[in-house]
Amino acid sequence: MKAIHRGLAAAFAFGTALALGGMAQAQTTTLKWAHVYEPAEPFHTSSVWAAEEINKRTNGRYKIDVYPSSQLGKESDINQGLTLGTVDMIISGSSFAAKAYPPIGVTYYPYTFRNADHLLAYAKSDVFKELAKGYEDKTGNQILSVTYYGVRQATSNKPFKTCAEMKGLKIRVPDAPAYLAMPKACGANIAPIAFAEVYLALQNGTVDAQENPLTTIEAKKFYEVQKNIILTG
Repeated sequence: MKAIHRGLAAAFAFGTALALGGMAQAQTTTLKWAHVYEPAEPFHTSSVWAAEEINKRTNGRYKIDVYPSSQLGKESDINQGLTLGTVDMIISGSSFAAKAYPPIGVTYYPYTFRNADHLLAYAKSDVFKELAKGYEDKTGNQILSVTYYGVRQATSNKPFKTCAEMKGLKIRVPDAPAYLAMPKACGANIAPIAFAEVYLALQNGTVDAQENPLTTIEAKKFYEVQKNIILTG
């Protein structure tokens, strides 16, 4: 089978750096940590663990409430909320951070990285540090970590093996330029539906297909409303 596209899913944790350790203070600061992933996914379970550890290591100075499943808005909303101050920490893809500072979006372009090791090496490089500094200067927000989350694969009710076979396919992709450009170049009809609404859109036939890492496909139970999985990664 020919690969339709190759994209490594990288997620950034954004927020304010916290001072850990030291003497306990009388007042507790409560922070909001938001993301769009399901409670069963590693992003959420790790977020809850981190929130608990931060509370312990600051002797209760910081209490972090984690909001999964788009409870505080879709991915574009929580990115905006980070800037507005309505949310303090988020997990988000670089494609959404790139709306504020385009150079940081290099991680979501297809064929940029050979594999996960290449991506993680980039995340530790001087190049990334320079881009992260540019993002911080532009937005006032900090990138606290970069996480590899797998290769993006497709699910569809209409099987396809080549770019040409995607012509006319109604596919949901994130509302970001590179994600929109790839299937559009293959002649597909793109639909940038909010992540929280994808299952229903697949179920009622608004779209025929979607693409995400396997972990997300399983957690969102897209297999319940899709007939095929295409390993486009």
